[in-house]
Amino acid sequence: MSNYSYLGNADPKAIEALYQQYSQDPASVEEGWKKFFEGFEFAQESFPMLPGTESSPAKSQSSSLVSDKEVQVRNLIHAYRTRAHLRSKTNPVRERRDRKPILDLEDFGLSEADLNTEFNCGAEIGIGRATLKKIIDSLKYIYEGTVGFEYMSVRDPEKLKWLREKIEKDALSFNPSHEQRKRILSKLNEAVVFENFLHTKYLGQKRFSLEGGETTIPAIDAILNKGAELGVEEVMIGMAHRGRLNVLANIMGKTYEQIFNEFEGNAKPDLTMGDGDVKYHMGFSSQVQTPDGKTIEIKLAPNPSHLEAVNPVVEGFVRAKGDAEYNKDRSKILPVLIHGDAAVAGQGIVYEVVQMSQLKGYNTGGTIHFVINNQVGFTTDFDDARSSVYCTDVAKMIDAPVLHVNGDDPEAVVFCVQFATEYRQKFGSDIFVDMVCYRRHGHNESDEPKFTQPSLYNLISKHPNPREVYNKKLIEKGEVEAELAKNMDKEFRNLLQDRLNMVKQKPLPYVYQPLEEEWRNLRRSKPEDFDLSPETGVKQEEIDKVAKALTSLPKGFKPIKQIEKQLKQRKDMFFKEKQLNWAGGELLAYGTLLLEGNPVRLTGQDVQRGTFSHRHAVLHDANTNEAYHSLNHIEGAEQKFEIYNSLLSEFGVMGFEFGYAMANPKALTIWEAQFGDFANGAQVMIDQFISCSESKWQRMNGLVLLLPHGYEGQGPEHSNARPERYLQLCAEYNMVVANITTPSNFFHALRRQLTWDFRKPLVVMSPKSLLRHPKAISDLSEFTSGRFQEVIGDDIVKPASARKVVLCSGKVYYDLIEKREKDKIKDVAVIRIEQLHPFPKTQVEKLLNKFTKAEEFVWLQEEPENMGYWNYIQRVYPERSLTRISRKASASPATGFAKVHAEEQESIIEKAFA
Repeated sequence: MSNYSYLGNADPKAIEALYQQYSQDPASVEEGWKKFFEGFEFAQESFPMLPGTESSPAKSQSSSLVSDKEVQVRNLIHAYRTRAHLRSKTNPVRERRDRKPILDLEDFGLSEADLNTEFNCGAEIGIGRATLKKIIDSLKYIYEGTVGFEYMSVRDPEKLKWLREKIEKDALSFNPSHEQRKRILSKLNEAVVFENFLHTKYLGQKRFSLEGGETTIPAIDAILNKGAELGVEEVMIGMAHRGRLNVLANIMGKTYEQIFNEFEGNAKPDLTMGDGDVKYHMGFSSQVQTPDGKTIEIKLAPNPSHLEAVNPVVEGFVRAKGDAEYNKDRSKILPVLIHGDAAVAGQGIVYEVVQMSQLKGYNTGGTIHFVINNQVGFTTDFDDARSSVYCTDVAKMIDAPVLHVNGDDPEAVVFCVQFATEYRQKFGSDIFVDMVCYRRHGHNESDEPKFTQPSLYNLISKHPNPREVYNKKLIEKGEVEAELAKNMDKEFRNLLQDRLNMVKQKPLPYVYQPLEEEWRNLRRSKPEDFDLSPETGVKQEEIDKVAKALTSLPKGFKPIKQIEKQLKQRKDMFFKEKQLNWAGGELLAYGTLLLEGNPVRLTGQDVQRGTFSHRHAVLHDANTNEAYHSLNHIEGAEQKFEIYNSLLSEFGVMGFEFGYAMANPKALTIWEAQFGDFANGAQVMIDQFISCSESKWQRMNGLVLLLPHGYEGQGPEHSNARPERYLQLCAEYNMVVANITTPSNFFHALRRQLTWDFRKPLVVMSPKSLLRHPKAISDLSEFTSGRFQEVIGDDIVKPASARKVVLCSGKVYYDLIEKREKDKIKDVAVIRIEQLHPFPKTQVEKLLNKFTKAEEFVWLQEEPENMGYWNYIQRVYPERSLTRISRKASASPATGFAKVHAEEQESIIEKAFA
């Protein structure tokens, strides 16, 4: 907010105009002004103040003075609400920088002489008519304590009113019970014990300790307890590595033995199932009992070192669980994202995820963002880490309130997270809690922070930990709390000794949830699974049901003329010609999966229509713009086809869909790029999650990526989905990479995803020109039987007459066939490799062995030599000596000149038949 976003030294004319507006319609002014004018009119009975009222000149002057002061006090209250967070005492180790909050009496034309004057404005903050001194004391207590409330940028009147009343009433009355204080101190004890244990037993080892930010543990505990009280049944936490081990031990109930077997490398995972990751990256699930006796499910998502990259994964996972297990009641499952201050300010994925939060396709009912703000990012001061005042300023984008709180005041932190949980449950919106604390050690425990922050770390080295600070505070409160502190201190020392003596802990019991049972019913893949795909054909009656839905409209629905024409073509395809184009085969796959009880979810930019105007899965009424989802009207289908046009994001949306697929193995989850070239905006997600999840975290995932790819003269940004990058990541049967040439094979590839007894990501270099290519069609019989074909042989050229065999993948096949037919060439065979990884070596060899008279075997691709499939083919298929035909090696994927493109393409095709 600007320094002058409130009225400051108010313009009386503006106030008068506002009053005239209020006089005509009290509901037309903001709630605060309404209350003020009510008090103003009440005061009028004793002190006539309005211009034009009949009174003596002296009395009028006096009244005018009172009026001006009332307005200024009202402005002072507004200023406190808007800007006092800049003066709040949120930093536990050093004085806050002067952010010019403009809250002094003289800023409002007031002085100490006014302190004992009573003002009606006191009613604004719930204390009735009061002296200016009492009003200011109350404002300071509420707004200048250890919590900085930043909420006046919220534009929703209902939210703003709730926030204001909650802050000004609850902050004044918040006083934890003896039991609540005991719980807070108990969780602080556990947090400090854990860090002391580590520091004693594993001195110098990397562990990314929580020291300085131990209040995180009572904070998360309070979120769970308050959430359970308000109907939350499950919490999904996404966080980086700092404090992760502490959260695992003291929130999720993972035993020290489990954690430190991993720490010492004694835990021996089955390495046939993956390589594993370091201890502070792995995920975990548990069920814990709250003090009120409720059971709550907690999940901690596995994460890479790429900070904040886990955020969209958590949101997608929560969305899927909400859809499948909580009947879309978003209040039942709560995402909690724990950020670092440098990362929440610096990583663009935070912006993407926050921007997604209220969108229909991605809403999860609100997220609690908890920032462990230790004021340093590795070695970088916050001055160099952001331009904004706060690390949480991204919150303003969606009008999310922010509670800045001092990490050395555990009661205030608990107040804030309980407040945040109530807000989320009431409004289904995001809220941020920015806990300002410090980092006791360097970025990791072997790092020396005094190299770069000597003065800060001189202060930190002398500063007591949050547990000691709270202990002292309780002792100062009186006998009862002092006795609690003494008893808890003894408990703390006993607990630490037990842990150091490695006293056995009992792991928490765990009951698998429905979707987890679905995962447990699956198995890991074996190499032989890829020798031959399973049968994925469907019955004719299923096709008829889907076709009917795709070609019917509700009564009174009037589409535009072009859609009427498309629907007629669809009807002809299914019922007359009995041949399907690409869109027909794709939509048929989705429809038949829905009939079999599998949800289907497809998101990405412009997916409802399709980038190339081919899909038309959602139709719009020409007059009302009403949407009609054809596939949600299949007779007998209980599941829904969820298809959403996404925001213009790759990283965030792909991550969300990965999370969705990670939660639900029964759902076909698809992300489509507008053009495959743009998927590299999500490279972190591809590298850190999709390609290695099964190996690194033992988590299977069946996400499908559709990446439009092909050289058609559209230039370097719209030709190449970079297949070489995916193929470079391929090993150990980790994912399927395909470039498919027929609608029926695409149909079978999609259905195979859920037919397999295991899950693999599927990356498809999907077509553009083939969407309407007259030869890219499939007979209906190819859908009622058959399976995915990893390799498609040549039915035209007989092996005995072939002097040359060309292997290729994707759309270039049709260019080759067109040339061969045109020139009536009969001695060059063309074989399509539809699946590149896992490479179908046995099938390829079986086909090629038939060509006993062939003199040359060629690998042909449209892509430049250093891109596409060539390097991968040499790696996985050394058994054959292949000649390469391609564009020359190039820094850019394609030329931007149509004429040059045509010449290059012609040259490649000519060489194939030379």
